[in-house]
Amino acid sequence: MQVAGQIKMMKTSLVEGEANYSLSIGNEVIDMNSLVGSPIKLYFKGDISCSNCGNRTSKSFSQGFCFPCARSLARCDMCIMKPETCHYHLGTCREPEWGLSNCFSPHIVYLANSSGPKVGITRATNMPGRWIDQGAISALPILQVSSRINSGKIESALKPFIADKTNWRKMLKNEVEQTDLLAIKNELLDAIPALIDQMEAQKLNSEILNISYPVLKYPTKIVSLNFDKTPTISGTLDGIKGQYLLLDSGVINLRKFSSYHVEFSS
Repeated sequence: MQVAGQIKMMKTSLVEGEANYSLSIGNEVIDMNSLVGSPIKLYFKGDISCSNCGNRTSKSFSQGFCFPCARSLARCDMCIMKPETCHYHLGTCREPEWGLSNCFSPHIVYLANSSGPKVGITRATNMPGRWIDQGAISALPILQVSSRINSGKIESALKPFIADKTNWRKMLKNEVEQTDLLAIKNELLDAIPALIDQMEAQKLNSEILNISYPVLKYPTKIVSLNFDKTPTISGTLDGIKGQYLLLDSGVINLRKFSSYHVEFSS
């Protein structure tokens, strides 16, 4: 197989408890799970096209955009990283229509275990994809609210009690602590009852979702691969976790290189 074109982050689904990955390159869609255990090669051709306007850019910003689009799009604003700082109500949203449809829809506050227990938020329509992208082996929705800003306020209030980030190296090495998400949920909800009421958050009685990944062998040492430094990346595909390809030569985060033009062969 040999295809060429602009790449995007891998699309995911959950099939019988295992993460399933497909990679879009140009107009082709590759079933990546079927290639685990096989040699693959990716060659960066030197071109990057903005995923919004299509213009050529020498550098990718915010995972796939040119600099002007990264400055003008609401999806690239700081409030995406810190949703509690949403400024839509001030009339200063970069894209009011986009903000209304994406940020003022049901959002979930969840617990996940990717390198240890963490709290996070996502749109209600983005489960379980959000957890697969983080390489979580288990996840538990705990609250539902009406907007992104409200979920961000709850997440921010919980940060003193639990981490909100993944240790990506531990995640890729599968050095994941076993943890009781249900017990943590109860402790966290007991810590912020007034805020839960204020945000009119709905408590969820969901079951823990366990996720496995198509991995034959986890790396014992992390060697990070980068198209900007090494245009040709090849090796046996030992597995896939999060948005990372685990090669016997190192690991590469494909999400980071969205909008790069590559040749792919297997």
